[in-house]
Amino acid sequence: MASLFDPYTLKGATLRNRIVVSPMCQYMAVDGVMNEWHRAHYASLARGGAGLVIVEATAVSPEGRITWGDLGLWNDTQAEAMRPVVDAIRDAGAVPGIQIGHAGRKASANRPWEGDDHIPEGQPHAWPTIAASPIAFGGDLARVPREMTSDDVARVQQETVNAAIRARDLGFGWLELHMAHGYLAQNFFSPLSNTRSDAYGGSAENRARFLLETLVAVRKVWPEDRPLAVRLSVVEFDGNEAMLGEAIAMLSRMKQEGLDFVDVSIGFNTPEAKIPWGPNFMADICQQVRRDTDLPGTTSWYISKPDEADALVRDGKVDLVTLGRPVLANPHWPYAAAKALGVQNPAWATLPAPYAHWLARYR
Repeated sequence: MASLFDPYTLKGATLRNRIVVSPMCQYMAVDGVMNEWHRAHYASLARGGAGLVIVEATAVSPEGRITWGDLGLWNDTQAEAMRPVVDAIRDAGAVPGIQIGHAGRKASANRPWEGDDHIPEGQPHAWPTIAASPIAFGGDLARVPREMTSDDVARVQQETVNAAIRARDLGFGWLELHMAHGYLAQNFFSPLSNTRSDAYGGSAENRARFLLETLVAVRKVWPEDRPLAVRLSVVEFDGNEAMLGEAIAMLSRMKQEGLDFVDVSIGFNTPEAKIPWGPNFMADICQQVRRDTDLPGTTSWYISKPDEADALVRDGKVDLVTLGRPVLANPHWPYAAAKALGVQNPAWATLPAPYAHWLARYR
């Protein structure tokens, strides 16, 4: 069986180990443009030894940002600012990935330390929101989004394609479409947020249509030798037992249309969800999705201990282990994990040559 520190190859991407840095919003961009914060942040994560580093949720349009501090990839200025980050990740020995998406009804929010809710209309940085249906999300400041027309659907899909082209031309080696966490794609997929009566609403097949069409359109422009992945919410923990089966059916169809990999995640599409937080609590669901779709996959959420991460790979529950807060707390978590697991020459197995040489010589 594979282990956490075995290489992993999918199409033309070879990861030095099975550790993935999850896309985690930094909320530090200005007009969607990266700056010194991002350059230092991503270089540090890549130098820490992960096999794949995925750049945070990146909006395909101004209205698609979660907050006004989110990254964007809808113009060439934003693309050029990303180029040093792509180079830094690759130079440190990791595969550079990026997650692109549209926030839907969760857009136009304050940054977390500014309230983590919708910006009141008329306030600076606020903008109108769109979604599958005019259903608000959140508390007292929740904003009712405008229901998207067929023209809106086509526009957002084209904006997603345009962002994928920019990511391709920048040299990202892994692309993830954000279809989770209550953002636009999941707004369409979930009956909690989709009450449409046209071809994009109603049956599970219709609710999947926006996601499938977007994937197909991106597949046409994304290189065949680079992995195309989705992060998909497959459970909501709201008592809707049909969601997992619908998600598996859609993923099976996506695989036929060129999907290479799935990041199995949670809904976050309703405040009423009762999520059973605990160590590795999504691992068994990921294993079921992998088995039923024959897609390789990963999950995250409360994976933090090296022995448990290694066991998830060895037991066939995941192909890759995706980490968030553990690598924010310690960007060198992969090196520490290699030492804890008794990997031979752990520095050489995880770190760029200069750092590995120093540690091997002076440890």
